Amino acid sequence: MIHILIADDHKLIRETWTYILNRNPRFKVIGCCSNSEESVRMTEEMKPDVVLMDINMGPFSGIEATRRIREVSPSTRIIGVTMHSQPAYANKMLQQGASGYVTKNSSKEEMVNAIMEVSRGNKFICSEIRELLSEATANRDAVSAINKLTEREMEIINLVRHGSSSKDISLKLEISIKTVEVHRHNILKKLKLKNAASLIHYMNTSSLLA
Repeated sequence: MIHILIADDHKLIRETWTYILNRNPRFKVIGCCSNSEESVRMTEEMKPDVVLMDINMGPFSGIEATRRIREVSPSTRIIGVTMHSQPAYANKMLQQGASGYVTKNSSKEEMVNAIMEVSRGNKFICSEIRELLSEATANRDAVSAINKLTEREMEIINLVRHGSSSKDISLKLEISIKTVEVHRHNILKKLKLKNAASLIHYMNTSSLLA
């Protein structure tokens, strides 16, 4: 039986996955938590076989939690679970020691497959991300540039895409407008773009940041 810890800040998601997975005789959910700090502590104490890790949690991200969990429980396999379909997020999770990555668009069957595969010591990337990665192979320079973006820079890109101004971003992320502008400058530099207009065009046409 595969013992599973679910780390997600949405109660309904935790309860839903607990119900679904516990109905499968191969799985047993041994714990749930709502923040990244708890996920590290509970993993260290309970040593689950697999952690389903939501990337967007506090007080630090699921990406950072993954790194810490690999330190305190190296045998535990981690599957990143997120609404983000950007390959860059998957890459960063895998770089920090995750064994799998699924989006919240994934089916129940795909999640079950992910758990089974990582528990065997294999890697698993959901079909949605695999398709995007396949498209990305035609533009390796873009892949390299996007992988250089920090987690914060990707967060800012998403906010810009949804129409947020620097002031909006400053308030949402609780950082100064000057810091936002520095991030935006660094994003342009890393992606080799000239201005905000070219950044918006890049975001609208790049499947890697879709």
